[in-house]
Amino acid sequence: QVQLVESGGGMVQAGGSLRLSCAASGRTYVVGWFRQAPGKEQEFVAATTYTRSLTYYLDVVEGRFTIYGDNAKNTVYLQMNSLKTEDAAVYYCAARVRPTTDNRRNYFSSRYTYEYWGQGTQVTVSS
Repeated sequence: QVQLVESGGGMVQAGGSLRLSCAASGRTYVVGWFRQAPGKEQEFVAATTYTRSLTYYLDVVEGRFTIYGDNAKNTVYLQMNSLKTEDAAVYYCAARVRPTTDNRRNYFSSRYTYEYWGQGTQVTVSS
């Protein structure tokens, strides 16, 4: 059993930055970030493996968001720059602890890949 605790959400003006943190109680193999805005389906944002050898991003955030981790702290971060109003959502951290040999983007971006989820953190972007 792994527990995930997100932090770092808040309110920021468009063009601003936030850094989200996902602290895991144990080692994880894959960590992903998903988001869900009111009235919309949950969508994949970014994911990375424990070795950081693979990272994937939602196309509309690539170049603005960066996912990275500190393995010593079992923490994965999502640095979000140049935020837009459409980035506003509840952001969820998710983790998979079982190793996998599947390295396809579709695999990492599927919510069914992940075994544990955090409680979510709100990101609000004002215009």
